[in-house]
Amino acid sequence: MTAAPGTRTRGLTGAEAAARLAGHGRNEVAADRRVPLRSRVAAQLRDPLITVLIAAVALTLAIGDHPDAVVIALVIVVNTTVGVVQEVRAESAVAALSRLSAPAARVVRDGEPHKVPSAEVVPGDVLALAEGDIVPADARILEAAALLLDESMLTGESLPVAKQPAGAQPDGGTPADGELWAGTVVLRGRALAVVTATGADSALGRIATLLRPRPEPTPLQRRLAGLGRVLAAVAVGLCVLVFVLGLLRDQPPGEMAVTAISLAVAAVPESLPAVVTLALALGARRMAARRAVVRRLPAVETLGSVTVLATDKTGTLTEGRMVVERLWTPHSTARVTGLGYGPAGEVRLDGEQLDGPTGGDRLDGDRLDGDRLDGDRLGAAPAEETEALLTAAVLCNDAALRPPPDGDTEWRALGDPTEAALLTAAGKAGLDHEQLRTALPRVAEVPFDSGRKRMSTVHRRPDGTLLVCLKGAPEAVLDPRVLAEPAQLLERTRRAAAELAAEGFRVLAVAQRDVDHLPDPPEDAEHGLRLLGLTAMADPPKPAAATTLAACRRAGILPVLITGDHPATARALAVRVGLLEASAGPGAVATGRELATGAVTDPTRARVFARTDPRQKLDIVQAWRGRGAVTAMTGDGVNDGPALRRADIGVAMGRRGTEVARQAADLVLADDELVTVVGAVEEGRRVYDNIRRFLVFGLSGGGAEILVMLAGPLFGLALPLRAGQILWINLLTHGLTGVAMGAEPVSPGAMTRPPRPPDQHILGSGVWQRVLWLGLVVAAASLGAALWARDGDRPWQSVLFLALLTAQLGVVLGLRERLLTRANLFLPLAVLASAGLAAAALYLPFLRDVLDTVPLTWSDLAAPALVGVVGFAAARLRRHEG
Repeated sequence: MTAAPGTRTRGLTGAEAAARLAGHGRNEVAADRRVPLRSRVAAQLRDPLITVLIAAVALTLAIGDHPDAVVIALVIVVNTTVGVVQEVRAESAVAALSRLSAPAARVVRDGEPHKVPSAEVVPGDVLALAEGDIVPADARILEAAALLLDESMLTGESLPVAKQPAGAQPDGGTPADGELWAGTVVLRGRALAVVTATGADSALGRIATLLRPRPEPTPLQRRLAGLGRVLAAVAVGLCVLVFVLGLLRDQPPGEMAVTAISLAVAAVPESLPAVVTLALALGARRMAARRAVVRRLPAVETLGSVTVLATDKTGTLTEGRMVVERLWTPHSTARVTGLGYGPAGEVRLDGEQLDGPTGGDRLDGDRLDGDRLDGDRLGAAPAEETEALLTAAVLCNDAALRPPPDGDTEWRALGDPTEAALLTAAGKAGLDHEQLRTALPRVAEVPFDSGRKRMSTVHRRPDGTLLVCLKGAPEAVLDPRVLAEPAQLLERTRRAAAELAAEGFRVLAVAQRDVDHLPDPPEDAEHGLRLLGLTAMADPPKPAAATTLAACRRAGILPVLITGDHPATARALAVRVGLLEASAGPGAVATGRELATGAVTDPTRARVFARTDPRQKLDIVQAWRGRGAVTAMTGDGVNDGPALRRADIGVAMGRRGTEVARQAADLVLADDELVTVVGAVEEGRRVYDNIRRFLVFGLSGGGAEILVMLAGPLFGLALPLRAGQILWINLLTHGLTGVAMGAEPVSPGAMTRPPRPPDQHILGSGVWQRVLWLGLVVAAASLGAALWARDGDRPWQSVLFLALLTAQLGVVLGLRERLLTRANLFLPLAVLASAGLAAAALYLPFLRDVLDTVPLTWSDLAAPALVGVVGFAAARLRRHEG
């Protein structure tokens, strides 16, 4: 046993602590310097598409179209405000690190224990740690007793870690065995430790430095920026071209200048930011209804682009709680069902349920008569062996289980999760651990430590005799110096333990012995014991894990597992959930050590990464991004924060995730279920489809107007449309109607097609061809209606004006994936409203004067109506392309 912590060290003096606090600074993670609001706004306004819209405001003001200028300016203000607000919220990730530190710490100063704020802990302080404490700074252990820590928030490994002073292990151990890290939690035991690093130099501080790089633009932002630059060039070019052509036709320079500016505005789909914002906001709202909370709006669309999903193990693919799944005895193997710490589940032995003690009290040590036959036991039924195994596991155990409180459904574990899992298995077999402990009180113990790798307890029976129970790692228990068993049985048990370990289980061996008196010291009781069997436990996969990963693969998303757990455990889980084939070669699993030494030259060839640290998680994500992949990373611990920030989409667990992980992420899963990510990906694809659909509509309509203005004079239509008419068409089509397209329902088959290539242009994959096709059809049909009206001495300009409008309204309906759906009634209502405003432009005297239109007769309306049908048919014909 290691020494119990005392106060033999005097620690620092008060003066020394004050001097070091001044020299090293407070034990806090320094926050980044805040970016001024004006700088944030300026950064948003530098976006190319916003720049185009600003130019559009100036142009509309120049031609006196103040209402249109106000609408475009409002879009700019809303878009900029949303961007700034989301950026400010993202910066709270580093601030969350400081809140994670313990609010107070116990230190030894001047030879006396003191309680000080954790921010005032300095290098050289001696920490006094006990069960439940959060370690406030990195430290080196001086003394320890049965010390067990939860390091999952830093390492991602689900199992607790035993610690003791470096060199105290029989084999010398490793330096890490004697180190404590800031932010980890003491599950059991006590310790004295001297602080080695605080603040930015601690483990939390180093992770904070990895969080600080500002997030890069999302794929959608990059695509829209490229489109904005193209539209800006097109707008300027059109202004010059139309103005020059008008002068060559001897048109008045002032009128041509106004017309050229109007066409430039038509070329820019100024409602695109509004459409994008609405689509993202609606997507975020739908995701929230599906238990996925979006922290940055652009992340909604980016989810639809994801090609690689890097998932952690504990709590994401698995339950996050240890569960006993197998019980091995020399004569049988039992399977244990059920999840969590509750008693729901069964212990099935040869297909039959084991539901309580059999054959009376089996605690008297007379289970076997000592006879042997080739290493096998005689006289014990398999059910009795299994019950004896679980009974000893309950007695040699420091954990406790608590039933769910009112309003909750989950049982709680106190103490080591491994020991709690043993209590749960016993409860499923009908054994009451509290009754057993009362009937056989503990009178002595030898605690578990990482050197011995086993634990033993001594219990007094009602008749005064003693029972020794022992459990530990197979290599520490299956030893002739510990067990009085034939060599054949020990070898067979070792093979069984190895097979279970290869399946990813954590295996413990359990044994017992009868003694007449209490050994002194208690360690003397750890020999001559009888083997009871093996327990195999694991952090089991969630029921939906396999189907969720299969859904990812159907959607063309490659799942990758990144964990801090043991390679065998990680591989076994990956095979179990279908992430990895059982026949996969050794290259499919890479370890952090292999990454660090350069043994793995291309991380993207592996599908499972084990024993990784925060920096390596970051490197793995960056390696995939370097290959052009759009990455999503799930995580819940502090160690996941940097990778969550670096990935294109960071996905944090809402229930069990740390505040650091939640603040660093773009998406928070309120239910901690990976299947929610699949639903979020579907919403992302819906958003991107709607944005591209709007671009087809908006750019084809603008292109049709430009073609009409350029080609009209060739057919004798000197000035096909006036500036006011162009702007009115643009307002009705790109305004309410265009924005309504952002709420269209998801396309059928969205989750059975592969994600779009990350480098694909937003107008790629057939979109620009559809824009050209629809622009040509709408322009040709509209010009045809105008020529028909001119040849019949009808008001051809008003016919052309209405034909262009109805054609574009026909296109917007034709582009719908589900024509008669009731999922987005906003769109048909918007089309009706636009049609009504188009009629108002012809029949309301005030608007007729402003727009220079004339009323049309019923016969005059036939041609524009037919053009609307042509636009609808053309859109339906090409709606599935791209």
